[in-house]
Amino acid sequence: MPLKVNYGVDYNDDYNVYEDDNYHYDDLYEYENEKRDITHQTKAKQEVIRTGAWRCPICTYDNEDSMSECDICGALRNCLVRISQTGDSTAGGGRCKSSGASVMVKSLFASFRHRAPAKSVAFEAKNDAVLIEDAFIIRRNFQEFLRAFSSQKHQNINIAPFKFDSPSPDDLVSTRLHSSKLDSKANFKRLSSLDMSTREREKNILIESELGTEGPNSSSASVARDGGVKERDFASDCGIKPEILVSRMRSVSLSSKSRTGNVNEETGTSNLEYKPEAWMIPDQAEDRLSQLNLAIVGHVDSGKSTLSGRLLHLLGRISQKEMHRHEKEAKQQGKGSFAYAWALDESAEERERGITMTVAVAFFNSRKYHVVLLDSPGHRDFVPNMISGATQADAAILVVDASMGSFEAGLDPIGGQTREHALLIRSFGVDQIIVVVNKMDVVEYSQERFEMVKQKLGTFLRSCGFKDSSVLWVPASSMENQNLVATPDERLFSWFHGPCLLDAIDSLQLPARDYSKPLLMPICDIIKSQSQGQVSTCGKLVTGAIRTGSKVLIMPSREVATIRSLERDSQACKIARSGDNVTVNLQGIENNHVTAGGVLCHPDFPVRVSNHLELKILVLDIKIPILSGSQLELHIHHAKEAATVVKILSLLDPKTGKVTKKSPRCILAKQNAVVEVVLQGSVCVEEYAESRALGRVSLRSSGRTVALGLVTQIMKTQ
Repeated sequence: MPLKVNYGVDYNDDYNVYEDDNYHYDDLYEYENEKRDITHQTKAKQEVIRTGAWRCPICTYDNEDSMSECDICGALRNCLVRISQTGDSTAGGGRCKSSGASVMVKSLFASFRHRAPAKSVAFEAKNDAVLIEDAFIIRRNFQEFLRAFSSQKHQNINIAPFKFDSPSPDDLVSTRLHSSKLDSKANFKRLSSLDMSTREREKNILIESELGTEGPNSSSASVARDGGVKERDFASDCGIKPEILVSRMRSVSLSSKSRTGNVNEETGTSNLEYKPEAWMIPDQAEDRLSQLNLAIVGHVDSGKSTLSGRLLHLLGRISQKEMHRHEKEAKQQGKGSFAYAWALDESAEERERGITMTVAVAFFNSRKYHVVLLDSPGHRDFVPNMISGATQADAAILVVDASMGSFEAGLDPIGGQTREHALLIRSFGVDQIIVVVNKMDVVEYSQERFEMVKQKLGTFLRSCGFKDSSVLWVPASSMENQNLVATPDERLFSWFHGPCLLDAIDSLQLPARDYSKPLLMPICDIIKSQSQGQVSTCGKLVTGAIRTGSKVLIMPSREVATIRSLERDSQACKIARSGDNVTVNLQGIENNHVTAGGVLCHPDFPVRVSNHLELKILVLDIKIPILSGSQLELHIHHAKEAATVVKILSLLDPKTGKVTKKSPRCILAKQNAVVEVVLQGSVCVEEYAESRALGRVSLRSSGRTVALGLVTQIMKTQ
């Protein structure tokens, strides 16, 4: 804090001005004379200074007479023209002699009617009276100027813009930014229009017509008419060819888009056009079996795991030593018939309960395919796990029990898993199916029983959408090794002359693989390794291809990771393509950012994420109708979320698909409808028209599948 100071007179009671006896008035007279002489000398010196220089009114610095502004602070010498007594006017540099205003001011107010200017004020002060009079003149002239400007009609003002001879640095910077924005917008519209489908193009045209927007050419032309600088003019000013400038701006825009993910946060769509690289397309000369993902489904206790284990043992995938160990362990627990099933059911809980609880994955080679076997659980409590395996399948084996009562239980509308599994398999896009009528040894290889099963189950499969030409029927016995990999004995061969199970698998047609689209791999399962500091993901590549060292984007966490290594059939590989079921070892990402139900995708082409969907559904046999506000469980690829039906939009004709009723109150069994659902959490999803694997859903309630559907529209996240 500053000290307090008394700036007034310090009155001291002890001091008396009359106590000074040496005070003489003569000395005072001499002092006044000296002071007068000094003042005259100072004025004379100032007069000398003024003759060769002028003093700045702001900083009082004496400048040369030839200078029009102060060398220190930059203030102008005189704002107005000095009028001499003779009436001659002298103007400073850049001023109009006739009006006393600068050239810029005259150009700005050229449209006004000319008025005789008032006499300018002279700043050469003669005495105090002249200063006061000049001040009044300045005030009066300024007020007259304001009244003249405010009285004009602004509609008639036509001010000519002032232009410099050469562009300033600020103009160059603003011109560069303006032209780059125009070029980047036009380039992205051209790039996006190349890969736009007819339906999307019509939708965009409709939106633009409603909003009243113009195309890139009209917008750039309007900017040029409004005074903007054209790209070609700027390129010529900078000495750059327009073609080089456009290419540079396009490269900069594309690189910036790739760094930011090129993602619309809400829609997740990308403006870039995807072009597959050469290594992504498989070589026709490559000597490798095509991979076929085969799901094994069916009612509980129909013998699915036993059939899979027996098939693997016959093909040499399970050694005799391992099989002997399984038989010994099964006999010790009194379950000798489960020996082949235990080759796949390895957990203690599965062996104790005698049922499959998770999807077991195994591999074997046929003459035509490298088969990935997906042994799915059949118990109704583990249908969600079965759905996870069924979404990876290219074809399916439906195993049914030929024994009396077991087949009928599987087709029961209330709890029959044969019926539900067939519906789910078809809803996930599987159109080829092998029906294995197992346990024929129990019914003594009866042809009548086989024909009865074929007739009843065939009728139901046709109602699900399976064609007769896509359904193969194979009678077999897993326990007695009949009709699995070789021709059966006389008991079965006497009336059945069709292919065995292995030949039926080779007769399946491989679905078309899509290598031309960006990478999409739904994550089925994750394996975390704390010691190695990496996380592994398992799943099937739906589209695209990946290789070691590639960058991938993990959704919905939006984290980028690097592929450290790839494994196919527990063997290391360098490249994996669409249709391959692989294990991807990732590095550079935390474990909590990778979850089952997520998706690995291309960094520039992320999958969309939302919790508000519009679905087109087919309701199954249900007793309680679906109402607005119904609570359901939605399954999509390997993800599941709690869902609420927020709106029932319409009912559809099952044959034509046309709307029969809008805004119904409820949806009954066997009806087709369009509904809006809101999920508790967001999921990775695509419209069915864009990606079938990520656009199929199933709705469950109270442990039963109540509806199957497709994603028709992804709405704004709520």
